[in-house]
Amino acid sequence: MKKAFILSILIIPISFFGQTSTKKADTYFTNYNYNKVIEKLEGRANLTTDAQRKLAESYKLVSNHSAAEIAYAKLVTAADKTPNDVYAYAQVLKMNGKYTDAQQQMDIYASLNASDSRAQLNQQNKNYTNDLLQNKAQFDVKNLAVNSPEQDFGVTYFKDQLVYTSSKHDINAAYRRWNGNNLPFLDLYTGKPDSSGEITNSKKLSTLNKKYHEGPACYSKDGNYVIYTQDNYNKKSNDGTRNLEMMESTFENGKWNTKIAFPLNNKEYSVGHPTLSSDGKTIYFASDMPGGKGGVDIYKATKDSSGKWANAINLGDKINTEGNEMFPFIHESGLFFFSSDGRPGLGGLDIFATEIKNNRIGKIINLGNPVNGAKDDFSMVLNDAKTKGYFASNREGGKGDDDMYSFNLLKPFQFGKIIKGIAKDEKGNILANVTVNLFDANGKIVNSITTTANGDYSFDIENPEKYLLSGKSANYFDANNTLNITNNDDVIVSNLILEKNPGLSLVAIITDAKTKLPLEGVTLTITQKDNTPFDTYTTQPNVNYRKALPTNKIGDKLFYKIKLEKQGYLTNEVEFNYTITKSGDINIHEALNISMSKLEIGGDLAKMIEIKPIYFDLGKYTIRKDAALELDKIVKIMNEYPNMVIELGSHTDCRATAIFNEKLSDSRAKSAAEYIKKSISKTERISGKGYGESKLKNNCACEGAVKSTCSEEEHQQNRRIEFIIISTE
Repeated sequence: MKKAFILSILIIPISFFGQTSTKKADTYFTNYNYNKVIEKLEGRANLTTDAQRKLAESYKLVSNHSAAEIAYAKLVTAADKTPNDVYAYAQVLKMNGKYTDAQQQMDIYASLNASDSRAQLNQQNKNYTNDLLQNKAQFDVKNLAVNSPEQDFGVTYFKDQLVYTSSKHDINAAYRRWNGNNLPFLDLYTGKPDSSGEITNSKKLSTLNKKYHEGPACYSKDGNYVIYTQDNYNKKSNDGTRNLEMMESTFENGKWNTKIAFPLNNKEYSVGHPTLSSDGKTIYFASDMPGGKGGVDIYKATKDSSGKWANAINLGDKINTEGNEMFPFIHESGLFFFSSDGRPGLGGLDIFATEIKNNRIGKIINLGNPVNGAKDDFSMVLNDAKTKGYFASNREGGKGDDDMYSFNLLKPFQFGKIIKGIAKDEKGNILANVTVNLFDANGKIVNSITTTANGDYSFDIENPEKYLLSGKSANYFDANNTLNITNNDDVIVSNLILEKNPGLSLVAIITDAKTKLPLEGVTLTITQKDNTPFDTYTTQPNVNYRKALPTNKIGDKLFYKIKLEKQGYLTNEVEFNYTITKSGDINIHEALNISMSKLEIGGDLAKMIEIKPIYFDLGKYTIRKDAALELDKIVKIMNEYPNMVIELGSHTDCRATAIFNEKLSDSRAKSAAEYIKKSISKTERISGKGYGESKLKNNCACEGAVKSTCSEEEHQQNRRIEFIIISTE
């Protein structure tokens, strides 16, 4: 295949040759006669680095990959080797199935050329081969009987027929050979597909074929327009290369009109591998024209108002790498296939798929085994129903140099979803250079990018789960969006709004009262003094609550009512009074206890809400007014949690007799419980029990002959009422 498309599209002329003593080999290489290059250089000692490179590349281009591996292994030991030599060696190792060795060379390449997208893509996932080698039962692949011992590839649909490219020839007929592979030149053939995918009644497409290369081709949906690749018959480039061009023709009045040149042809570079959108208004093609990303890039062009093809537009970094991208195919559904040797793959060219919708390129996936293998895999097409199609490969076990393969698509392509948006400030101004992090449900960073000059960002995701988008930029507060990816939309739009930091902001860190660690999922509701809403917020993992106060200044007095709620925790309500004395953060958590207590069996509700001590008159158990105020707090909580069951336990210090203390504490406990029962539903949810001095909190016992030396403060610790949680359900 490479030898076929070519001259400059698949086989990129090597520009690093210098002066050597092997001038004849230079000439052969320039003329694509790689077998002659090998004949001149093979076995020679003391080759220059330049000549060694030619030899290695020639072995590769005639598909002698074992010899190419040996030649490249020697080349990369040279002091004046280039990063591209290392990359080429890694590619050949992959083509020989030596993926571990290839990865080692890619690590070296990354250290030599870290800015190269091929290095970056590889370093992002070094273990990709294990996944790609697995047969995921998506494709049923079959080699076609029509394949010849030469080259057969580039299937395209034409009405009820198939058109393909081949260098096959009649055994007894005279034919021209191309130097690149010593095979006949390419011609276009047509045939009928049968129910099994085989191509029957194959014959030459005489209306398009000439004496040099023709193919591949592409037809419009209605079959009345064709555009195809051929050698530039009329002009060579300034350096003597016969590049590739494309020709067009339309079917009118029962015949094909005279072929005309594609307006973007240029004798100085090649264009080819056309594919048309279903409406015929957009063409995608491959070219090595100047200004591209790498060797061969994929471009598109659209028809202007007069029906002429407009300027070529490079598909950009989303598709193209510093390597070679070619053989595009666009399906009417938006599915887009192409081949690349610049992306992580199994060797040579691999076939990749993505979706192009509304001029946006989606996530790119490598189709893996059995479509891709260690050699070159390319020119994939898919039928309208998305059930079957064709591709080509020069893999082992075929009938010739390049073979055509049919496939049944057993499972649809899965591309995941896209999260995209624009970073703006609160006034709607676009923000460039914002760092946007994407966190998964476990708080792990999935990906991180920087917004463009247009403020946009985009992430490809695979799993429908909870994500957090976080935007960071100097002089702005962080912006955080929580996304639950549960709908059927392919694209989820979530813009980040970053607030300008005015120097004053309200900050809160809400923690678990027991562990002291920040809590996520807490709903924080803040109202102002007049009960008007101020803010509502749900805490995120590793993100503190922060609210800018752009209208406040030093000297202002703040008053907020703050309510904290979380499932399984006791609701916490506080009032925040604060006078601003300096610029910067106003930390609520430093002024107030805004921790939250988990509702656990055995927990003391009195500690959770920090009620004041409940006092009784000496020797009595009547509920005093000050005690009633504290018991009302318990009533409030039990009404908020209608299934909560409480045991109210009353305790005394050691003074007086144990019998007296037990009886008095029991009377007080029951009295307090009865007070609460009057204001709650299901009065059986609370019971009172007196423990007297049986559960002292310290060593302040004084029963009988034991005399206590404890202070009044120590005795006070034992005089208490506890509200122990028995159940919350």
